[in-house]
Amino acid sequence: MVNSMTGFAALKGAAEGARWAWEVRSVNARGLDLRLRLPEGLDDLEQVVRRTFSEKLARGNVTLGLRLQTDTSGSATTLNDDQLAKVLAALKTVETRAEDHGLHLRASTAAEILALRGVLDTAETGEEGHRALVQALKAEVVPLVRAFVAARADEGRALHGVLTTQLAEITALVAAARDAARDRLANMRQTLQANLALVLDNSDGADEGRVAQELAMLAVKADIAEELDRLDAHIAAAAELLSAKGPVGRKFDFLMQEFNREANTLCSKSGSTDLTRIGLDLKTVIDQMREQVQNVE
Repeated sequence: MVNSMTGFAALKGAAEGARWAWEVRSVNARGLDLRLRLPEGLDDLEQVVRRTFSEKLARGNVTLGLRLQTDTSGSATTLNDDQLAKVLAALKTVETRAEDHGLHLRASTAAEILALRGVLDTAETGEEGHRALVQALKAEVVPLVRAFVAARADEGRALHGVLTTQLAEITALVAAARDAARDRLANMRQTLQANLALVLDNSDGADEGRVAQELAMLAVKADIAEELDRLDAHIAAAAELLSAKGPVGRKFDFLMQEFNREANTLCSKSGSTDLTRIGLDLKTVIDQMREQVQNVE
């Protein structure tokens, strides 16, 4: 059963003093591209996410986001002396340069300075609480990837149905092409015999064997039996891929190129209205199937 490269999963969780929401989605890609959007300070979590998803996925452009909210009410705050010194020095520099240009700036209030990033450190959870939060988040990575893989599998089942239908259409068209080719061969033989007789009747000293040989070569060049046999082989290979386990997208994409090559050759050698119509219908279905195959992992 094929898996799709497209999918979506979401998961929410909470622990003491924190709430979070995971979202992961993916689209088609030649390989596996993981793009993570995690809050700062969660490097250990990022490694776990990358390793877990890489073990379960083979292809797809995967975007994973984590929204984290922590309750800071009642949390202890401490003054960051180093950052405060840097801020005050920067303010002094700005005031000096402003005075050099004849500008007089309003003095900053203590509240404005304390509001600057980094001046106050908020002990939101403490080191121990932070570790507990990270562990809680790590514990949800496996359920998240399972939900995501299941979503891609659901998409894959729908995709499998579409591909199976399209492969059946190709099978029917190849069978119709074989019947049309058989009728065309009978007509071609009659035409060649008539042409041979016409040439011999109107050419003095014509080599009957040589003319017959040339006409036979024309018939061989127009024969599409090999193309039809190869299309049958491709159909069998596609059916095997549809029932195979694991990623088959790259193999399927190559196989569709082979399908298209044989269909092009069939059209170029058709030599009849019926075969041309069948060949064009075949190319249409192959193109549609190839577009769907781009979603296969």
